[in-house]
Amino acid sequence: MTKFLIDINLPPYYFALWNSNDFIHQKDLDSSWSDQEIWQYAKINNLTIITKDVDFSNKIMLHNPPPKVIHIRFGNLKIKPFYKVITNLWDNVLDVNSNYKLVNVFADRIEGIE
Repeated sequence: MTKFLIDINLPPYYFALWNSNDFIHQKDLDSSWSDQEIWQYAKINNLTIITKDVDFSNKIMLHNPPPKVIHIRFGNLKIKPFYKVITNLWDNVLDVNSNYKLVNVFADRIEGIE
């Protein structure tokens, strides 16, 4: 089963979707970690990084998993609209994540990149 590391720039536990032992929020580890420290932790622990930070998308294009990256690529939304979009797409995101090292999540579509 895939486990996830939620980057600091995403809401931690507002979603039942991400409120389980399969999800670790960076703020529970160390909110001051650099991108490199997040990457290393995810790599060592075979986690998929969920982020809005393009730096992780760029980095995975030059490396092989672990970690994998799920890049949330829609603009800043209030919590309720964000939750609605993520909830509607999440099962498909997981399906794509199983076959690709990078998943780009847009409000209207999902892209998997090898």
